[in-house]
Amino acid sequence: MTRAARAAAADPAGTGSQSSVPVDASGMPHGQPVLDRLVALLDLEPIEENIFRGVSPAESPVRVFGGQVAGQALVAAGRTVPPERRVHSLHAYFLRPGDPSVPIVYEVDRTRDGRSFTTRRVIAVQHGKTIFSLSASFQVEERGMDHAEPMPEVPAPEELPTYGERLGLLAGEVGGMANLPRPIDMRHVTEPPWLSRQDGPRDARSRVWMRADGGLPDDDLLHVCLLAYASDLTLLDSVLARHGVYWGVDEVHGASLDHAMWFHRRFRADEWFLYDCSSPSASGGRGLATGNFFSRDGSLLATVVQEGLLRVAD
Repeated sequence: MTRAARAAAADPAGTGSQSSVPVDASGMPHGQPVLDRLVALLDLEPIEENIFRGVSPAESPVRVFGGQVAGQALVAAGRTVPPERRVHSLHAYFLRPGDPSVPIVYEVDRTRDGRSFTTRRVIAVQHGKTIFSLSASFQVEERGMDHAEPMPEVPAPEELPTYGERLGLLAGEVGGMANLPRPIDMRHVTEPPWLSRQDGPRDARSRVWMRADGGLPDDDLLHVCLLAYASDLTLLDSVLARHGVYWGVDEVHGASLDHAMWFHRRFRADEWFLYDCSSPSASGGRGLATGNFFSRDGSLLATVVQEGLLRVAD
């Protein structure tokens, strides 16, 4: 699949594999061809024992998207763990901006292999420097106590406009990932911050239905890595909404600093899940956001916490 990953970097919209690639209401490619390209990017090239290489799409932000490097690092860790051990948590730090024009080398440290738990540490390297570090813990499936917070009552995703329909004529003005091919189908429950900013600050909350925009194979690690990818798409929106600003539209600049996830229950990333995010605090040029992923039937799938660097021009 290394060839597929390289093809994905050269052709992020999937135009080389299909004669007609669907575009959404704002003109951006989406659907199965775009999702296939993301799956290929997550299929890292093994170059030595415990060392893997990944690439970025040719159409990328100025820096490598944080969800991409987190997903690829988790793939690298998972490739060194028996498949019956499922990842249950990850803790990551974004140390330097990633360069999307060159490959990323992932080095895995097999920290511990216990009876029930396996621990891996991964560093991502570019230009001889570490740009990202991740620790992940894997566990054999066990029985035990079971409870969870309930999912909030929200409209069904089919009742909501698509991301492209929401973006509309603002497509060229909004920053972030708005003007890139879309492997994740997103339907905002709360008003997107690029629209709500027009009315000023509001509650520090973002609720979005998401799913991989196409079908996926039955690979548990792949579904977890895609959720890690999706977790970085709208998490900091809850911070921005509280202050009535948004990337590209206002003079606000930011980057992910650290990222933690806990995976509670099995799921499929190609089925609808609700991403319910809120921000308890922002101070010192940083904003903290927390998020819960719920399945459509209300099961709590995963919990996310991230702190981001957020600077607003005076």
